[in-house]
Amino acid sequence: MKWLFILLLFTSFTVNAQWKSYRLINNGDTINRIDQKDLRQGRWSNKVESIRGEPGYDEEGIYKDGKKEGVWRIYTRMGDLLGIERYRWGNKDGKSQYYDISGLTREESWKAVNPDNPFDTVDVFDPVDPNKVQRQVIKIEGTSVKHGIWKYFASGSGAVIRSETYFLGKMEDPRKIMADATASSESSDSKTTKPPVKAKPKEVMEFEKKVGKKKVKVIDGTTL
Repeated sequence: MKWLFILLLFTSFTVNAQWKSYRLINNGDTINRIDQKDLRQGRWSNKVESIRGEPGYDEEGIYKDGKKEGVWRIYTRMGDLLGIERYRWGNKDGKSQYYDISGLTREESWKAVNPDNPFDTVDVFDPVDPNKVQRQVIKIEGTSVKHGIWKYFASGSGAVIRSETYFLGKMEDPRKIMADATASSESSDSKTTKPPVKAKPKEVMEFEKKVGKKKVKVIDGTTL
């Protein structure tokens, strides 16, 4: 029994020695861990104090090598859910949702930028045919950019009252998108509906060659 206690003590010391600091919670797990390189690792719980009239809040999530990673949840000091954010490389990535006491109020869409490689391959959709997609390599400026559809919801009902579409930080004008789509569609229709020019039969060409510029009276059945 004595040797078992020493083994457990040694194991606990070895595990905790890799952390410069940490905090124990009720079930014995450790959170808010800082490694020997002063980097935050694993599960963390932060308390953000109120500033310039903005209320304070609590946030919980995962750190990887000092940067936020994955899903983070934001709560009021009373424990009510305020938001769900997603991170990659320490920057917002994917969908983020924000709430009030009545429910979902806003949904954002972000694209994180890899600080080690600001170039990324993105899908560029055809404005007319959404099934056509081109992949392009683009350099993205910044750490995280608005990318995708942003939705704003009516309090209580959950109905969408406004939406905005962004492409790599730039908001797309829906009127321009519709104009481009209409122009492209009309151009396509004109090409398909225009009757093709048929070649004249050989007999007709020989007849016109013989007649030359002489005026030929055509009987169409209306006069005799």
